[in-house]
Amino acid sequence: MDGCCETGAGPEFQRRQRGTLLWVLAINALMFFVIVAGALVGRSTALLSDSLDNLGDALTYGLSFYAVSRGRRVKAKVALFKGGLIALAALGVGGQILARALNPVLPLFEAMGAFSLLALGANLLCLYLLWRHRHEDLNMSSVWECSRNDIVCNLSVFAAAGAVWLSGSGWPDLLVATALMLYLLRSSLRVIASARKELRAP
Repeated sequence: MDGCCETGAGPEFQRRQRGTLLWVLAINALMFFVIVAGALVGRSTALLSDSLDNLGDALTYGLSFYAVSRGRRVKAKVALFKGGLIALAALGVGGQILARALNPVLPLFEAMGAFSLLALGANLLCLYLLWRHRHEDLNMSSVWECSRNDIVCNLSVFAAAGAVWLSGSGWPDLLVATALMLYLLRSSLRVIASARKELRAP
């Protein structure tokens, strides 16, 4: 992957990466509980999928923290595992979509909109913190991928809230949740492909 070299990977370099990862891990762990509460209150599958993404990210950042001081192949293996976590999150969303399709409910668009904007603010902060690390190595670039996914998820949930309000139906919530599931699967495949390419490199 372009820009995924180990140049400058000294103690200070690793300390900066670890510090950033601790911050984004804490933010995502906190937001998981906040957005789960919002999803339960708002009866929103799209918002619940957003919360699962935050949980996956928190686990991902913990793995990335472990990988900071490891070699290129270890980082590639961690990235491969992270790709699998993203795929599991997508499958979890798929299960929720099926359950809600069989037992439809009308989500509260007010809760969807408010909590998606709260999550967007938190994830923009994470994106800002990770910006300078996005091309440093495979480990940090895969973390950047997760954070960028979050912004798309938040904006999609906010759009779904507006569609639920306009239509008076729960289907926009399920449609956005489906789109998020497919987006997560695409991201998972991209991270896994990059990790496998790195592992095959001499």
